[in-house]
Amino acid sequence: MFSQRPPAVIIFCISIPLILGLIPRNRFYGVRNKKTLSDDDIWYRGNRLGGVALMIASLAYMITALIFPYHKEAADNFSIWQIHFGVLLVSLTGSLAVTSIYIRRL
Repeated sequence: MFSQRPPAVIIFCISIPLILGLIPRNRFYGVRNKKTLSDDDIWYRGNRLGGVALMIASLAYMITALIFPYHKEAADNFSIWQIHFGVLLVSLTGSLAVTSIYIRRL
């Protein structure tokens, strides 16, 4: 099941340490902006929500890939690719927007 959906699995795995609060403030991994880098409480709260949002986005893509599987031999793979890409793009964009709004309100 997971071998055909590497982007979703990678995003899912990356979100786990953020949700669990295992990543201290840094400039490489997590939701990084002036506000989150200025305060530990904001860092952990923002990254927890960001991790949950990313996890939901990855699950949306995994479900889409299950419903609309990609087959190498199929004649209409481009439309399947468009569905996969569209769901991934919309869900990731939505997760970034929700996280950004949440952090601005902290």
